[in-house]
Amino acid sequence: MPGDQPVGVSATATYLPEEWVSAARLEQWSGIPEEVFRTRFGLDGKHMAGDDEHVSTMAAEAGRILLSESGTDPASIDAVIYFGSTWKDYQVWQAAPKVADQLGCARAFALELDYVSCGSVVALRTAKALAASDEELGRILLVGASRESHLIDYSDAGSRFAFNFGDGAVAALVERRADAGRLLATSMKTDGSLSRHVKVPAGGSVFPASHETVDKGLHMLRVEDTAGMKRRLDEVSLANFLEVCHDAARRSGVSMDEVAWVLPIHMKQSMHSALMGALGVDEERGVYLRDTGHMSGVDNIFALDRLARSGHLGQDDLVLMVAAGTGYTWGATVMRWGRAA
Repeated sequence: MPGDQPVGVSATATYLPEEWVSAARLEQWSGIPEEVFRTRFGLDGKHMAGDDEHVSTMAAEAGRILLSESGTDPASIDAVIYFGSTWKDYQVWQAAPKVADQLGCARAFALELDYVSCGSVVALRTAKALAASDEELGRILLVGASRESHLIDYSDAGSRFAFNFGDGAVAALVERRADAGRLLATSMKTDGSLSRHVKVPAGGSVFPASHETVDKGLHMLRVEDTAGMKRRLDEVSLANFLEVCHDAARRSGVSMDEVAWVLPIHMKQSMHSALMGALGVDEERGVYLRDTGHMSGVDNIFALDRLARSGHLGQDDLVLMVAAGTGYTWGATVMRWGRAA
């Protein structure tokens, strides 16, 4: 039976656009000193997609790398799940079917998950549940990408929290397989009172696209009530991060003392340090993406791939992935690394 077999991550891959924008260049665009980007934003620079690089093309490229490196036949994939940025090639459109077609996953059905920055956590939880419950879904390909750097107006001080947004893509293969990185439990928490603050105001049904919305710059990322959002997040963010982390550990039957690595989304340096300290994990055991910035739902799996390729991730190491996405949903997933060499 499917439920009797462990479900885990057997392969990962990443893709980054060629263009890299340094903190010094971001200072030119925003007026914020380079040193502030480095010390407070925790950002040395980030990658930005070219005009011909969209979430579907970047996600497909990460998928191609994974299939090639792992020797996986595209025809053996049972499902393709896209979980990246909700700002895709087109509006009212799904990326997953296109990615499946580009990769030659002819047998796979396509599934789309819209969970922005907590996308990795949600996608891993969903894939585990599908593989564990359905005997026909033994091999699931996850793909995610972000191009949200192109939504940033660097003259808008209210959007400053998003100046670290970069572009990139990941892929992960989830299988019922004993030698894979075993997925344990996930915990999630949502506070819908924060759902109105971060959005692209125009282009939806409330404010359809018009000459006026374009002229007013309403198709860029904006923050409603910046001060109010910051105050509320300062009140609840760390506590909610800790709640989902400890709950995921408890449900996994492990303690925080056993955690070898923490893979959080990219956040400001002070929050990263506070989270690691509150978890009781040495800060150098947290993978911090200083050279890429925040890539929406891509970060956690990107960090996992980077850690695995570095050779620092050991057999049976306990890994904690931590995320939060505008909406606002916090999530954490525990994984026992066990991929065969």
